[in-house]
Amino acid sequence: MSTPRDVSFYIDGSSLGNPGEAGVGIVVASGDDTLKNISAYIGRQTNNVAEYTALVTALEEALAMKCRRVRVFTDSELLQRQMTGVYRVKNEAIKTLHERAMRLANAFEAFAIERIPREMNKGADKLARMAVKYRDKNTSQNGPVVARQRKAREESPSSTGQRSG
Repeated sequence: MSTPRDVSFYIDGSSLGNPGEAGVGIVVASGDDTLKNISAYIGRQTNNVAEYTALVTALEEALAMKCRRVRVFTDSELLQRQMTGVYRVKNEAIKTLHERAMRLANAFEAFAIERIPREMNKGADKLARMAVKYRDKNTSQNGPVVARQRKAREESPSSTGQRSG
């Protein structure tokens, strides 16, 4: 099976406390198909670091999948506005992640990041929260754990509420 040219990534970062135990969740989709769900515990971080880590992880996954055009959907206004240049990045920890995300984004034929309501990002949110809840089971020295792969039409907590229509 070849990788679709156009892939969407629904991303979220979650932190229990700020800073606190944190995780990232990513739903990789093409059209109505959910290609992959990613859930990873990232240690003690702020919520903004978790959001950026989710973005970087999604973009690295897109490169590994050899995607050409990538659309990222996030419920983080700060992340979306910093990535589009509306807001400046002042925090040093975020600056490093922002620069890395920008370098990765520039590797694609086309890149877009859009802010969506939380209700449309339930799958990624659930994966991020699961990463923290089950942190001992889903951590790996080799990076994020791929939670499952399913079709969006199947009953899946990660695909529920992802897209409207």
